Amino acid sequence: MKTATFILADTDEKTEAIAALAKVIWSQHFTPIIGKEQVDYMVEKFQSYPALKNQIGHDGYEYYQICIENTLAGYIGIHQEDGALFLSKLYIHEDFRGRHLATEAFAFLVSLCKERGLKKIWLTCNKHNDNTLSIYRHLGFEITDEQVADIGGGFVMDDYILTYTVF
Repeated sequence: MKTATFILADTDEKTEAIAALAKVIWSQHFTPIIGKEQVDYMVEKFQSYPALKNQIGHDGYEYYQICIENTLAGYIGIHQEDGALFLSKLYIHEDFRGRHLATEAFAFLVSLCKERGLKKIWLTCNKHNDNTLSIYRHLGFEITDEQVADIGGGFVMDDYILTYTVF
């Protein structure tokens, strides 16, 4: 049974709501993994309202709200490139975890890929984000590479690259 709706963030208000939620989710989820200082830096650089607006307006990203009964429960950020869909962001607020929203979001993304003729979905995930890695593996993603990316401010992202082939 479908419980989530996916709403394109096509207004400033929707994008602002995603940025506000990002700050909450990142503080809760990533502080134990990468520390408060790096979380604050990454939220400002990649998840703040100005960053999201720039990604949408200049870089071709799309953002979707994940809503449960008109309540913002999470969000998705995607970018189409080279016949593939880059899943830049998929985050669920802790109050809504355990409801299989990642599975619903994944089905939504696979459907988008089929509509657009895209053959794969790929993403990066922190090597120490064990629970999230297990969810991606459960959904059928495979670790295909790893990378350490300098993101400025004295910080790096130490990630696996995961790929899913769309049939």
